[in-house]
Amino acid sequence: MAARKTKKTQETKLFVLDTNVMMHDPTSIFRFEEHDLFLPMMTLEELDGNKKGMTEVARNARQTSRFIEELIAGREEDLHAGVSLEDASKGQASGRLFLQTEAITSVLPSQLPMGKADNQILGVVHHLQQMQPKRQVILVSKDINMRIKARALGLAAEDYFNDKVLEDTDLLYTGMREIDQTFWEKNGKDLESWQEGGRSYWRLKGPEVIDLYPNQLLFQQGERPMAARVVELEGKAAKIESLKDYSHQKNAIWGVTARNREQNFALNMLMNPDVDFVSLLGQAGTGKTLLTLAAGLVQTLESKIYSEIIMTRVTVPVGEDIGFLPGTEEEKMQPWMGALEDNLDVLNQTDAEAGDWGRAATRDLIRSRIKVKSLNFMRGRTFLNKFLIIDEAQNLTPKQMKTLITRAGPGTKVVCLGNISQIDTPYLTEGSSGLTYVVDRFKSWSHSGHITLQRGERSRLADYAAETL
Repeated sequence: MAARKTKKTQETKLFVLDTNVMMHDPTSIFRFEEHDLFLPMMTLEELDGNKKGMTEVARNARQTSRFIEELIAGREEDLHAGVSLEDASKGQASGRLFLQTEAITSVLPSQLPMGKADNQILGVVHHLQQMQPKRQVILVSKDINMRIKARALGLAAEDYFNDKVLEDTDLLYTGMREIDQTFWEKNGKDLESWQEGGRSYWRLKGPEVIDLYPNQLLFQQGERPMAARVVELEGKAAKIESLKDYSHQKNAIWGVTARNREQNFALNMLMNPDVDFVSLLGQAGTGKTLLTLAAGLVQTLESKIYSEIIMTRVTVPVGEDIGFLPGTEEEKMQPWMGALEDNLDVLNQTDAEAGDWGRAATRDLIRSRIKVKSLNFMRGRTFLNKFLIIDEAQNLTPKQMKTLITRAGPGTKVVCLGNISQIDTPYLTEGSSGLTYVVDRFKSWSHSGHITLQRGERSRLADYAAETL
């Protein structure tokens, strides 16, 4: 028995958690599988210091404290031997949680004052490493400087990776796939093709079909270019449908036409009532907001599928904050909605025959159907038959993204727009953004569509700046 215990100790690691990991993800204490966790007293002290307020960080600090309290309630005598995480994590974690039950005095270089919380935690890691020399003791922290200091002292330190959907965002689903003649040859067994309602359809069978996703864009270049979307998937069989050509003026949406293949596919998704969730990724100037607003206006004012457009976004300033803003919820959101106003100006110019009076009337009509809402008041709401646009979605955490998307009631379409290379929220990276999370989780659902817009259509200046600066 003792031999087995020693073997386990050698194999499993001891992770010392920094406060910011738990304030970032309260469930982090259940994410370390068979390894043990150690919480220094300073970590608990910092959790206590951050529990007040209505911010996401304060909520996470309170939730973490609840998890720890549930774990140790009634087990005060066993704390020195550690508390098992198995039951509380429903089998996800089989390690033990250790709390600091005695004072630890560790000798750190004199340049590091022990009064600072970070240095006290480093002292605990140093002490544990000395007490258990045969075991890997690793500090887990979201704070880069803390990790640098730990490594400078010869201590092992890691970032918290469990919140990352993907290690490398280059692997993120783009929503499209290029095919060639060999694809048709490999998967053309029992190939069927037919015309229906002005669209072309194909039914394929073959080994590569299992790698396709619902509503994925398939395109072929060459002498006979072709673009289609995957409509149905059933085992090794797929049904694909040709796209409606929104690049032609006769199919213009509120005067807007698609300027490239990806924009055409985006409009196909935005105008399809069977697709409840659409995510559009792309650099600045790829047309995300313009296409979405044009599609929303046509379906709200002309075909009346939706009763109104609701637009929301995270209010994270790029520079210094401009302070408190006067007025109603809508007026407070106005400075953040410059993108909305700019795009409405473009959409208003599309009706050349209307004249100034006609355009002014159209503008008032449009503004009456577009509501700007703040994220702060979203909990508990339900949107019926609305066209909900979530702008700058890369600044949302996965939890906030879930809160927003679950507001959708019957007949509501949700569109997420963002650029994961422009994240302004602290602690969020391209891999852990709510936008990355939602694209990855929704790609297999038949009522969702995603496309990464590639080409900027704003201006040659904007395109050159995006590439070279």
